Amino acid sequence: MFREIVINSDPNETRIAVLEDARLVELFVERADERRLVGDIYKGVVNAVLPGIQAAFIEIGLPKTAFLHSSDMLESMIDFDVFDIDDPDSHPREQAKELNIQDHLKKGQEVIVQVIKEPIGTKGPKVSGRLSLPGRYLVLMPGMNHIGVSRKIMDRDERSRLKNFLSELKPKHAGLICRTAAEGRTRKELEADVEYLVDMWKAIEEASASVEPPALVHREMEMTVGMIRDLFTDDIGRLTIDSKEVYNSVVTYLKAFSPELKSRVKLYKGDGPIFDEYGIEAEIEKTMDRKVWLKKGGYICIDHTEALVAIDVNTGRFTGKKNQEDTILKTNLEAADEVARQLRLRDLGGIIVVDFIDMEQESSKKQVADALRSALRKDRARTKVFSISDLGLVEMTRQRERESLFHYFSEACPTCAGTGKTLSLNSVAMKVDRYLKRIGAKSKEKLVQLKLHPDVATHLFDTRSERLEELEKELGLRVDIREDPRMRRDDIRVLFPRIQRDVTQEFGTS
Repeated sequence: MFREIVINSDPNETRIAVLEDARLVELFVERADERRLVGDIYKGVVNAVLPGIQAAFIEIGLPKTAFLHSSDMLESMIDFDVFDIDDPDSHPREQAKELNIQDHLKKGQEVIVQVIKEPIGTKGPKVSGRLSLPGRYLVLMPGMNHIGVSRKIMDRDERSRLKNFLSELKPKHAGLICRTAAEGRTRKELEADVEYLVDMWKAIEEASASVEPPALVHREMEMTVGMIRDLFTDDIGRLTIDSKEVYNSVVTYLKAFSPELKSRVKLYKGDGPIFDEYGIEAEIEKTMDRKVWLKKGGYICIDHTEALVAIDVNTGRFTGKKNQEDTILKTNLEAADEVARQLRLRDLGGIIVVDFIDMEQESSKKQVADALRSALRKDRARTKVFSISDLGLVEMTRQRERESLFHYFSEACPTCAGTGKTLSLNSVAMKVDRYLKRIGAKSKEKLVQLKLHPDVATHLFDTRSERLEELEKELGLRVDIREDPRMRRDDIRVLFPRIQRDVTQEFGTS
């Protein structure tokens, strides 16, 4: 499999695409006025401590107060096998069960915290009291006494070799863990990373001591260099950039940290937009679609709800060649791979429920579950997949640090408020009837003006003109209908021309 990264840099927006065999699998977007916060470190003040939910609210100088949960204190170590240098049998997650946040934080206390999740919807950012400073190969954990190695490094001898290096290189009063990129690296390369991270932490300590809270004391590197640090490893065959300035900054970074990868960086010199050249732009537009077609003719539907993401699998146009069970199995297997891709591409997180097509045989269910887990191994975000239920449902979770691309690129429709539905023409027409009946019962005005969307006005004239005449006679009213293309289709405005008053609220539903 050939993996490559394509970067489109614009003064107002930077986009980073990850491709596997020319197929878009991940997309990262950052706009100049919407900079991402994950990784930033703040000196804040505790606003409130809530023992009942083991959480605290921290004022860090952002529009929304940050939220700190006791479990987030150890959030950054979940992907690593870690052990205490002085007590190898202990484990941080066991310590977390004993932690009571009220024993560590008090209202008005100054604290240093790091953003681990972007503000999402009405919620403020989530922060952690355990800081982590990522380098190219290592992560420094100030104030800890642990070392660890990424679980994605599978070779036992390599894990042992890296742990020995960590034991030798670990600075005082700080933990040290190996990232996946550390695999195969020399002691000298890891030592250089430690020196870089220790210098960074000293600068953060100095900045923290010199400012009054709330204040930003360390800003995570901008998205392009940060993604190069995290994504551009030996398994990436090529990195193409369309900006000379960004190209130079990436090359400068690689010269210092990974000079052997510098030759893989290319400056795009084509005439058209780089994302058009790679077919990425069309794929990005599809991320807004609810329906995703599969190669054999089946499809999946992706729906966002308040609590979870629901994904439905359908056979669509695929009829198969053998029998129904075989057709369903092939569709589900293809869907499992596409679901894993869409989760990465759209950056969907939280609780996810996948409704596969019902299968009779347990062996088929196991095949599909195994296929989904296998496809998710490519995902850098943490995932947990449960077995397929009797109803064909798979419940899973995926780590969420920020809003999905769907929410990042879009906003709720002002007409339907995000439901995707609006009142039918018949429903609006019945609503008009009810307005007129209320006016006839409660008002002495005889001339009523209704302002309606042109579609509704046309519907009334074409299909309900006789009903309007009946209402006028029955209620003793004269109704003047006016079209207003600026109105929403399900809106009605009621005016009394004689006294020049808008009485919509008076005669609407209470």
